[in-house]
Formats: sequence, structure tokens, C-alpha cells
Amino acid sequence: MPNYDEFKKKAKETFDTIADASVDAYKIAEEKTKVLARKTKLRAGIVNDKATIRRLSVELGTKYYKQYKDDENSEFRQLCVEISGAHDRITQKEEEIAALKNAAKAEKPSDTCCGTENDNNNDHHG
Repeated sequence: MPNYDEFKKKAKETFDTIADASVDAYKIAEEKTKVLARKTKLRAGIVNDKATIRRLSVELGTKYYKQYKDDENSEFRQLCVEISGAHDRITQKEEEIAALKNAAKAEKPSDTCCGTENDNNNDHHG
């Protein structure tokens, strides 16, 4: 039975080749996954550090503003004036929004008519 033994030998060689290729592919995929995971972790760290910088910059700016906003001789005076102006504009806009809301509520049609209640589902005039 030389044909069967030869077939068996070729099948084993083919299987070994496929198994080796699978192991190699797994190792490559594993390494790429590790690299990708590391890069993702590093990018997340960068995003977190940038968020920290933004938060601390705002905190620092707020402290400088509070400290120098009334100092006429400060090198930060012009920036403080601009920030104060922006705060004032925000307050004015918020007040205008509130006034518009109140005006809209005042213009809302009444649910009463002719001194009687109207449930809007029933025409009480007949």
C-alpha cells in the first residue's frame, strides 16, 4: 500500500504546513493586536492629558482674571476688560431670552371662553 502511505505522508505534511502557517498568522495577529492596543492606550492618554491641560488652563485663566480684573496697571488689563465685556453680553442675552419666554407665556391663549371652562375637546357653544 505505498499509495496510501504516500497519501498519508503528504496529508500530514500539508496539515503541518497549514498548522505552521496558522501559528505564524496567529503570532502576527497577536503582535499587531498588542501594538494596536498600546497605540490606542497611548492615544487615550494623550486625549486625557489634553483635557487636563484645557481644564487647568481655564482654571489658571479664571484665577488670573479674578486677580487682575480690577488692576488698572496689569499687563492683563485688556484681556480682563474683554472677558468682562463678554460676561456682560452673555448676561444681556440671557435676560433677553428670559423676557422672550415670559412674553410667549403671556401671549398663550386662555383655556376659558365666555367665562366658562373650555376643555379644548368639547365645543361648549353648541
